Amino acid sequence: MRAYYFDNLPGDQRLPHDYAPSRPVSEETLQALGLKHWHIPIGGHEPKIDEVARTQGYKNRDVIGITKAALGEAYETRLKTFFEEHMHEDEEIRYILEGSGFFDVRETPTDAWIRVAMFPGDLLVLPAGIYHRFSLDETNVIKALRLFKDEPKWIAYNRSVDTEANEYRKEYLESIGVGA
Repeated sequence: MRAYYFDNLPGDQRLPHDYAPSRPVSEETLQALGLKHWHIPIGGHEPKIDEVARTQGYKNRDVIGITKAALGEAYETRLKTFFEEHMHEDEEIRYILEGSGFFDVRETPTDAWIRVAMFPGDLLVLPAGIYHRFSLDETNVIKALRLFKDEPKWIAYNRSVDTEANEYRKEYLESIGVGA
């Protein structure tokens, strides 16, 4: 996993969008935003993932694969949907099994994008209420284990005036010390 500030230049979302020189994001900044992450090597990962799931209270899981072959004609549309800025009312937990991609998260209160490049073995937890988006990289393939505290659900709330008033968004802002 590598975190850095997104350059905001127009162009394909699957490109790195890294400044030159790069502007890395510190571990302290990620923690202040409520992100958690681990690197768990793929070989023999199951017991370690089970331990993280147990300690973090994740009870359910599934595997998602995003490729052109799997999504067919819906591929480009789905990528655009994933790249819309949104939040969830649950944590978003992903462990990368194959391929690679990017999670972009909003730094609060600056509103800058932080790009988190994910590779096999990376486990990332985004807190409920954080604005974020996802994109594949130029390899155009990712396979990830999704972990859930309760029944699997994935409801995205695109950023709007309504999401600013969402109780999970407000709780998130309070948790990182930004008053609402």
